[in-house]
Amino acid sequence: MLKVLRTRLQQRHRTLAYPAQKPTLPDRLRGRPIVDQQKCPPDCRLCANACPTDAITRDQTGVKLDLGRCLFCTECEQACPQGAIRYTQEYQLGTRTRDDLVMKGNTLRLAQALDDKARRLFGRSLKLRQVSAGGCNACEADVNVLNTVVFDLGRFGIQFVASPRHADGLLITGPVTKNMRLALTKTYDAVPAPKIVIAVGACAISGGPFIDHPEVYNGADSTVPVDLYVPGCPPHPLTILDALLRLLGRREEQCR
Repeated sequence: MLKVLRTRLQQRHRTLAYPAQKPTLPDRLRGRPIVDQQKCPPDCRLCANACPTDAITRDQTGVKLDLGRCLFCTECEQACPQGAIRYTQEYQLGTRTRDDLVMKGNTLRLAQALDDKARRLFGRSLKLRQVSAGGCNACEADVNVLNTVVFDLGRFGIQFVASPRHADGLLITGPVTKNMRLALTKTYDAVPAPKIVIAVGACAISGGPFIDHPEVYNGADSTVPVDLYVPGCPPHPLTILDALLRLLGRREEQCR
């Protein structure tokens, strides 16, 4: 018993202080990409041609980047000889609408909180049923990490439950394959109203690398209404956590 107590004292407190304190992020983290429009020649399409999911487009106003399609693979960064596009360590990426994920310039309208009535219902106790609608298990793994002692999702009143009948909403990963669409629909219908839906990862938002494949439906909002979009391939656990807290109004700072 004494050895156990000594080991626990040596380990100290392991839960992140986030959101009270800014987290320490790994150097290799690929966060929100930014584009220097002044470095980007008007007739250049090298970054767009290199993108495997057509997340990059351009018009008269310049380059547009769809974070809902982006795999954060850095192919665009490597293809640009001018260095006009680069990935930052900005992990806050969740939005309330699909259109907000399309970056025009370098601004991103982060998720705003639910309305007052919904916050009274879900703000202090949110139960989610996770549905893998054909995912590769990367997003699922990072969602599971939120339950560890480091992130301790339960301290915010957010928990995953086994039955949709016990849930307040769904957290969906994967591109929604033909084999999973009926299961997703039945699971959504089993959640009592009012309910919320969260799409996590590029697959659940747009189909990801499988976009427009005949066996997938290009994301969750093809089948059910979505209230929160969390981009990434997969998104960092902090990205998911930050988006959830913003949805519940647990982040006090203004969305940028």
